[in-house]
Formats: sequence, structure tokens, C-alpha cells
Amino acid sequence: MEHSIFQKIAQAPNLDFGDILSKSFNLFKKVWIEGTVHVLITLAISIPVMILAYVPLVPVMIKSEQMPYGQEFNPFTEYPLPVIVGYFLLLFVLIFVSQVFTYCISAHFYKVVQKTDTGKPMDTGGYFVFLKRNFSKLFVLSLAAMGIAILATLLCYLPLFYVMVPLQLFVVVFAFNPELSVSQIVKASFKLGNKFWLIIFGLIIISGLIAQLGILLCFVGVFVTASFVHLPMYYVYKDAIGFDDAPLPSETTTI
Repeated sequence: MEHSIFQKIAQAPNLDFGDILSKSFNLFKKVWIEGTVHVLITLAISIPVMILAYVPLVPVMIKSEQMPYGQEFNPFTEYPLPVIVGYFLLLFVLIFVSQVFTYCISAHFYKVVQKTDTGKPMDTGGYFVFLKRNFSKLFVLSLAAMGIAILATLLCYLPLFYVMVPLQLFVVVFAFNPELSVSQIVKASFKLGNKFWLIIFGLIIISGLIAQLGILLCFVGVFVTASFVHLPMYYVYKDAIGFDDAPLPSETTTI
């Protein structure tokens, strides 16, 4: 039997671009502190990953500086193929691990947003609760997202504009339906994305620009505004699919 989420998507009312954007601004005023915390936690995980990615490049930079004037050091010819392939595999793994953690933290933020929006009591901590309960699902979902993005990029980039809409919906669908299988999450995201592609695409572009406005505040402000990108996706889900009246599972576990 098909999950009810697919029936809800099929019967979803039309979305209002201006209404979603307006509600997102109002909600941002209430969740910007939690949003900033989630962004900083994500950054704290990403920085070590970036350092590990750049450490193998240090010998390359040193040798490049030691080259005589007018000569360039080409690592693709100076290093054996297994070393080069090994580095790119390491880079892939690091990016993938970082994405798993990003999905986990983003999913938790969506639950925080929902509780703030609906006036439900807030739990303390629990930023990695989805990682603890749904690690394998997050792992496969991240792998699916990366695979779809890579395939779309290889197809001359144009398909990437199409898939970026359902890819943005992966986490919000997962956050409110963790019981779904990965294939069901992907299918639901594509069905919802296809139905309202133009509106969601516009929201992604506008919210992305708004999220970057923090750069104007001595750059540090971007940590505050970055979480805004999630709010329109929250309202897309809420207005199109909605939430069940059943109480949410407890998320008081703190890691």
C-alpha cells in the first residue's frame, strides 16, 4: 500500500510564493538564534574536514614554491597514479561524511522550526539525534543525493537545475517522515518538486540570496542569515503536505 504522503502530494493545494516568503521572514525572527547555533555546529564539523582535505596538498605547495623561476610543478605528472586516485577518493569520502552530518543537523533544525511554528515545547540539545537513530538511512540518502548530483553534472549541467529542487527537499521530507525508506524519500521529493518546480526553484534562488545578506555585516552576519534557506522549504512541506496530529516522537536525547 502506498504511503499517505504520496496521496497528500497528489492532493496538495497550490502554493503561494509571496505567502511562503512572508511567513519565512516572520518565522526567521523567532528561530534565528537556533538557526545560528545549527550553522555554527555544521561549520565546526566542516572545518576539520576541510583541513584534512588540504593537508595532502601541503607537499605539493612546498614543491611548487621550490621550483626554479619560470617552471611549474605539475602534481599529475610528478606523482604516481595511485597517489592521485587515492587523494581524490579521500576527498570524496570527506565530502560525503560532511554531507551526512549536514543532513543530520539540518533535519534537527527543521524539527526545531516546526516546534517554534506550532508552539510546541522545545527540547534541549539533541542536534545529532537523527544520526544516532537513522545513521544508515542518512548514509544512503546522502549517497543517493551525491550520485544524482554527479550524474546531473555529467549530463552537461543543465539537468542539475532540474534536480536541485527535489534535492533541496530530501532533508525536510526525511525530517518529518524518518520512517520512510530512502527510495520513498527520494520519490516523494521528486513528486513534490515536480508538482511545484517553478515556485520552489524561485524560493531557492531568493532565499539563497537573502541568506547571503549577512556578508554585508562584516561577513560574520552570514552565520546568522544562512539558516534562512531552510524556512521556505519548511513552508513548502507544511502547506503542501502538512503534519499529522499525532504527537512527535521524543527527541530529548543529547549527544
